[in-house]
Amino acid sequence: MIRKLSLALFGAVCAFSVACSGDGRTPLVLYSPHGRDLLSLIEKRYEQLNPKIDVRWLDMGAQEVYDRIRSEKANPQADVWYGGPQSTFAQGATDGLLAPFHPTWSSAITPESRRADDLYFGLYRTAPVLVYNDQAVSTADAPKDWDDLLAPRFAGKVLIRDPLASGTMRTLFGSILARSVAETGSEERGWQWLRRLDVQTKEYTSTPALLMEKLNRREGLVTVWELTDMLWQKKRGAPLGYAFPTSGTPVIDDSIGLVVGARHPEEAKAFIEWVGSPEAQKLAAEQAFRLPARTDLPPEALPEWARDVLARLVPAKVDWNLMSQKSKEWMANWDRTVRSRGGQDPVKTSSGLPAQPSPPAPLPKGERRTTKTASFSSPLPLGEGPGVRAEAGAHRG
Repeated sequence: MIRKLSLALFGAVCAFSVACSGDGRTPLVLYSPHGRDLLSLIEKRYEQLNPKIDVRWLDMGAQEVYDRIRSEKANPQADVWYGGPQSTFAQGATDGLLAPFHPTWSSAITPESRRADDLYFGLYRTAPVLVYNDQAVSTADAPKDWDDLLAPRFAGKVLIRDPLASGTMRTLFGSILARSVAETGSEERGWQWLRRLDVQTKEYTSTPALLMEKLNRREGLVTVWELTDMLWQKKRGAPLGYAFPTSGTPVIDDSIGLVVGARHPEEAKAFIEWVGSPEAQKLAAEQAFRLPARTDLPPEALPEWARDVLARLVPAKVDWNLMSQKSKEWMANWDRTVRSRGGQDPVKTSSGLPAQPSPPAPLPKGERRTTKTASFSSPLPLGEGPGVRAEAGAHRG
């Protein structure tokens, strides 16, 4: 099946052309970080309702979705950008990657969840949460707030999803820096915190599946990851516990938008209209752990897990505009001056800019270095390309 092929093979076979649809149906192409469980669920239901539509999806990290749509701007291949933090969508809007469309359900979400120019809208809500292996960490010792990740008991036991590929982790790191600016007028306190977290971090994993695998095997004991995926992991019996940070967590509007220059714009608009409907929102909540962005659904219409989340979640105040403006700069600076530097302050050059870190010393013959030095342009590992997953349903965030 096309949607299960690797990214390169997918493009080589048909480049998403209409000719690929041999049964006469109109292809509708979604780029999404939502994972196979939700994407398959939505595909199946939408095709039942619209038998003339062939829903196809390409599953990759939230940042990778943005990067790919941007790289294809001159020749768009996707119709719908389905999922990712609002800060990433805001950058996409700035880059001219989205076309305006006003779904009727937009009035059912908060003003903060929608763009005034109708370029994207919050569809689901999620948040980073503190996660731990509950067979190795007791409830009493488990992290309760962000600063607990810096505690001596977790030194060298923290695993982090590589933030350069992850919209979830970019959002968390960005919120820490934005909060520093809001409270002190400077980013420095936030950078100090991120350097201290780097000291604690054993590894920056390249994929969510690898993150969960290592946490399950106790190669690390604690992490930060996306709420939806944690609920899936627990449902499958993973030995994981999680907590909402007591000081608050950035609540992400998992958004949706129409790709500018989409090959099938009317079909894309119809899909966006449907996926935000009460029927589709309840379907995603009941079968795929998605918290609806709509505020007009009565609590009794939501599953128990959603009511529990709404009762326990403490939203943090976040300057999303600042995060959108500074995200690229902050992540480039983090990669250059914080990642794997052991908490040391960056050395300034004569220009006043942070110097490039020195290359690591060579290891003795036969020893291997852990994967803490992935570069911004690192390719996905073999077998983990978009549409190919080590863990069914994992959210790529």
